[in-house]
Amino acid sequence: MSPLSPTIPALVRTRVRAAVRRPARLTPEETAGRALTLRLVSLLLQYPDGELTAARTELTTVVAALPATPAAEHLARFTDWFGAQDPEALERHYVEMFDLRRRSSLYLTYYLHGDTRRRGMALLTLNQRYRAAGWDTGGGELPDHLPVVLEFAALAGPGGGEAPLRQHRRGLELIQRALTDADSPYQHLLAALLTLLPPPTEADRAAVAQLVAEGPPDEEVGLDPYGTYGDGEFAPPGTFVPPTQAPSTRVPPAPASHTEGTR
Repeated sequence: MSPLSPTIPALVRTRVRAAVRRPARLTPEETAGRALTLRLVSLLLQYPDGELTAARTELTTVVAALPATPAAEHLARFTDWFGAQDPEALERHYVEMFDLRRRSSLYLTYYLHGDTRRRGMALLTLNQRYRAAGWDTGGGELPDHLPVVLEFAALAGPGGGEAPLRQHRRGLELIQRALTDADSPYQHLLAALLTLLPPPTEADRAAVAQLVAEGPPDEEVGLDPYGTYGDGEFAPPGTFVPPTQAPSTRVPPAPASHTEGTR
């Protein structure tokens, strides 16, 4: 789409842009199918513990019954791989992809704000959005963890529920690209999700390219609540970062007097 003429009043231009970003009106059946797809992506992006791997056959059956869509095709490609892997191999692969690589972390505000204090405000804003919708995350994960954001989108619907996904589209693109570069089948889950979002703009593509080249914003002050380790590496929430040793407050004993003799 060509840039809107600057002669068009600002309010009109804003409303046109909003209309371009807004999802098309969906039928109840389409809305339900979209919510199911989001829930499946949310579930499959979680750590493959014993409960999840035990449900692989059922999940594969559910995915196979989805209507034919690009998202369903990507989900099927993932579940074909997921169902055939050894559970321990799945666990190792998940940790390698999402816990040990900054470019495929599942914490979305990291890509927009990096290790800066603005990330704390973004997390607070997400929490407020969830509470305003009457939704309690349970406190097990930070509000920007992608499976959490996906579950909220499925519950709250294509409008406000999916707004955080649209806001963090560039981060989602970067995760998908990183997983593709690593030849991880998890790339198909991100690809399925991206088919549900509006197409990327030229600005989105340029921003993703910049993220690939430079990484997210960085800040060295005031980061203790979010944690860093190593040489500035991003510590995923929940990672134990040992505190630096505080200086001793003990008063050293006075030196013995040279005039005091032995008894």
